[in-house]
Amino acid sequence: MAHDAMDPSFRELIAEHAPVRQIGTGFTFTEGPIWHPREGHLLFSDMPADVRRRWDPAGGVREVMRPSNKGNGMTYDAELNLLVCEHSTSSVARFGPDGRREVLASHYGGRELNSPNDICVKSDGSIWFTDPTYGRMPGFGVERPTELGFQGVYRIPARGGAPELVVDRYLFTQPNGLCFSPDERLLYVNDTVQTNIRVFEIRADGRLAGGRVFASGIVDPLREGVPDGMKCDARGNVWLTAPGGLWVYAPSGRLIGKVSIPEKAANLHWGGKDWRTLFVCATHSVYAVQTLVGPRTEPFMRSGAPAATAAPAPARARTAAAAAPAAGGRIEAGRSALILQDLQNDVISAGGAFADSGSPLHARAQNVVENARRLAEACRSRGGLVIHVWFVCEPGHPAMLANAPLFEGLVGANALVRGSWGAAPVAGLEPQPGDLVVEKMTMSAWESGRLETYLRGAGRDTILNCGAWTNMSVEHTARTGADKGYRMIVPQDACSTMNANWQRASIDFAMANVAEIATVDEVIARLA
Repeated sequence: MAHDAMDPSFRELIAEHAPVRQIGTGFTFTEGPIWHPREGHLLFSDMPADVRRRWDPAGGVREVMRPSNKGNGMTYDAELNLLVCEHSTSSVARFGPDGRREVLASHYGGRELNSPNDICVKSDGSIWFTDPTYGRMPGFGVERPTELGFQGVYRIPARGGAPELVVDRYLFTQPNGLCFSPDERLLYVNDTVQTNIRVFEIRADGRLAGGRVFASGIVDPLREGVPDGMKCDARGNVWLTAPGGLWVYAPSGRLIGKVSIPEKAANLHWGGKDWRTLFVCATHSVYAVQTLVGPRTEPFMRSGAPAATAAPAPARARTAAAAAPAAGGRIEAGRSALILQDLQNDVISAGGAFADSGSPLHARAQNVVENARRLAEACRSRGGLVIHVWFVCEPGHPAMLANAPLFEGLVGANALVRGSWGAAPVAGLEPQPGDLVVEKMTMSAWESGRLETYLRGAGRDTILNCGAWTNMSVEHTARTGADKGYRMIVPQDACSTMNANWQRASIDFAMANVAEIATVDEVIARLA
């Protein structure tokens, strides 16, 4: 089954011919898929049948709850309590690991909610949900009159308490799917009847601002499907159930591709050991398809064992890293600069000039684009400086040094030419307002002189050093930076080269003696 790449960036999210596997069928109407990060299973709802089921690779499908109050959307909180939107009870309910049920929300202003539909949790512990009327219709719920007279979007504060209406009560006709952007600055909400998606800015006090139409006209008279479930991936793209399967929108609102699903899709969520399996609930079945990108990191995802861990460093490297006096300590964002080096199409994209070296495959295995994007967003939000370092040559490569095989190969491949696709940054790592750009024609980022001018002018003495060519550009920059007196920190999962062996040799032996070695998650946690 071919998927439709309407923009080249879509191919970085999913292969155009990625197979869609049916992992269970024979159900009435499936909804609410959610993956348990510790136990490794998928839960999903079947509203009309009033049953909750689970699937795992070894045991297949089995029932876990009947009746289920016609549960719809589901997620977990940070403590791995299950949160369920129940149609029959018009409630948001929380189920502890022992199965004990607690109602978190059932009324607004003394009147019963319509029928909570979809749900997500913010990192501060607040719970957000939509409240259309589908659960008061035959089949999907219990037929009964409504009490509110409008369909809203709500927030349950982290401290608990009554739900707070966060949108104008008459803005939506039937609000349905909702999701946060990776940095949680934006909330997306779709409307099944209006066939659109709106995007809101989230203020510090939890209130919403804006509400502009992000995407509209989500309809196709020749294909089944409506705006329903919706999720954001780690790069900020929005994945939405729609006619024919899933439609994928870039953060700009541009439709970049469509994922074909054999049945009418209702909801989706990522799971699997590496969070690269996209599960889709579609009418009578549940499907799974492998993607090249994972979800935005939700609070519950941090509760499980890491999806994929790097091989442990040799004892000598661990000892050297531990000996660094500042290792593991606080990182002051106001004194830090993040260097994103050589993350350009010719270097790490399929079809780039150096694709045959294996660099695109290793970048994908390292999840380097997504990790670098997350780190850049964290730096920007906390006052860190982001500097993009690009290798850029003029057309024809005039006066290009030929003293090293790397430079000779670059000329021979006509690579990294100004204005070309190959010299451009990979999708998702474009400079944002406030970022700086340094161009170079050497392996190290230092030789142009502009990098150090920026660092000194901005008062930065700590460098978060990542990018492509771990054993060349990143390592050269780390060595010189240490000699110059800078505190060098290398987030190893935001670095890639040509294969895992070269990566580990550079990280574990060369750079462990001149830099602090960490992961992106560790750096973000320490960044103040």
